[in-house]
Amino acid sequence: MDPSRRVLKILSYNVHSCIGTDRRLDPARIADVIAALSPDIIGLQELDVGRRRTGGADQAEIIASLLEMKFHFHAALHVAEERYGDAILTTLPMQFVKGGMLPSRSEQRGALWVEVTVGDKQVQVFNTHLGLPRRDRVQQMTTLLGPSWIGNPESEGKSQILIGDLNSIGQSAAYRQVARRMKDVQLQTGTKARATFPSRFPLMRLDHILVSDDIEVLDAQVIADPRARIASDHLPLMATVRL
Repeated sequence: MDPSRRVLKILSYNVHSCIGTDRRLDPARIADVIAALSPDIIGLQELDVGRRRTGGADQAEIIASLLEMKFHFHAALHVAEERYGDAILTTLPMQFVKGGMLPSRSEQRGALWVEVTVGDKQVQVFNTHLGLPRRDRVQQMTTLLGPSWIGNPESEGKSQILIGDLNSIGQSAAYRQVARRMKDVQLQTGTKARATFPSRFPLMRLDHILVSDDIEVLDAQVIADPRARIASDHLPLMATVRL
């Protein structure tokens, strides 16, 4: 981060339980992909914590430790000791505001809200992973934009960043809902928006970063180097913004 100009790098990354397209489980590889980008704020989706299928590891803690970052994790799925969900990581001062479930008819989904301090400014950061069925996504986005989350008096009118795998392309109803309220970083740079999924041959733009009107977007890029194409089934999306 450049503190004098309040320039931040924001990353969204669905890490697919740290299982790559080569079927290898490797949280350190995910951390390496992230470290090469030097982001200030990261939203991760599809993290396993204490799940037998991935060796019982706390993937959020492992990645945060390797990156020397603070983190908050929210489990959208919690069965016995096994958890699965999303996290926000940062090197900046961060305060947990809320973690909660979103309305879901199929697989349960959730969201995470933290406040990050950048110099003398507080930024509201949200991370989520929306469902696969269209009806779920519309209800989930309606909830996210409502008074419990982005539309909350504690958040509304302040600098806001929404990070996530929205499982939504640009023509979808859920995407159009949020795009009426916030700026899609990929549409602010004058270059063609790029797909993020699947990582080997990207066809769909499912991963998004959206920001409030007061945040200036300087750059946005989908990271498609050889390592990123293998580390997960999604490609990372990074935006450089100025507060």
